[in-house]
Amino acid sequence: MINDILKYTDKPALFEEGTRLMWTDEYIAAQLLHVHLNPELDLASRKKTTIDETVKWILEKAGRDNMKILDLGCGPGLYCREFHKAGHHVTGVDFSRVSIEYAKQNAMDNNEAISYLNMNYLDLDAEQEYDLITLIYTDFGVLNPVDQKKLLENIYAALKPGGIFIFDVLNDRDMDSKLTPRNWEMAEKGFWRPTPYLALSDSFLYEDEKVVLYQHVILENNDMVSVYRFWTSMFSNKKLTEMLGEAGFSEMEYYDDVVKGDDPWNGLNLTFSFCRK
Repeated sequence: MINDILKYTDKPALFEEGTRLMWTDEYIAAQLLHVHLNPELDLASRKKTTIDETVKWILEKAGRDNMKILDLGCGPGLYCREFHKAGHHVTGVDFSRVSIEYAKQNAMDNNEAISYLNMNYLDLDAEQEYDLITLIYTDFGVLNPVDQKKLLENIYAALKPGGIFIFDVLNDRDMDSKLTPRNWEMAEKGFWRPTPYLALSDSFLYEDEKVVLYQHVILENNDMVSVYRFWTSMFSNKKLTEMLGEAGFSEMEYYDDVVKGDDPWNGLNLTFSFCRK
């Protein structure tokens, strides 16, 4: 087993997949939901105060009333609820069944007419349907370049003429600061499993490609080894302009001061992108 673990401590090939997915694991998805719903944490979702400020900024930038909005990677619907409260028609899409079920139940309990879809947003298939599409908390950067291109094309098709796409990414400032130190965790029960496990967490920088890998290797009592990999791309404004232009977008604008903070995931390390079909 030591040899099995050691082979995962080497830097893998760029965008090599892990052995398991976090989003479709029922236990981990439930742990993620708890993190999403904690209004004091900037994990999974941002803090409630930050969400409110971000939604206000997005709606001011869009500058329209009574929009049809699509929120991709909506999680438990925290942004969707605020868009709905502001008087818009909202659809949320997320890969996690646990998050979507929570969002649907919450909408029903609060008599909120929000539509939620449990699907991979790479499978988005809509034509000129939305006034505004959002993708928040650096979700765009977790995709590989092929999927980034596909998603931009699908979003462009789904927007009405003149429609707006707003999303945030990690920019390429201080890339080393996005790395986290290697560490071990041993638990009787924790985030990764309801049973005893040992976790090795590590990160790797691919400087030329402007990509960071966050990797978690989980060892269980049954000698099973699971590897979860989270790839995160960083972008310059020039690169974003090139990609968005190739997909057909125009009027690209970039903002580095939407989410306040001085950690690697906020403040000047985070860029919000605005563009129009």
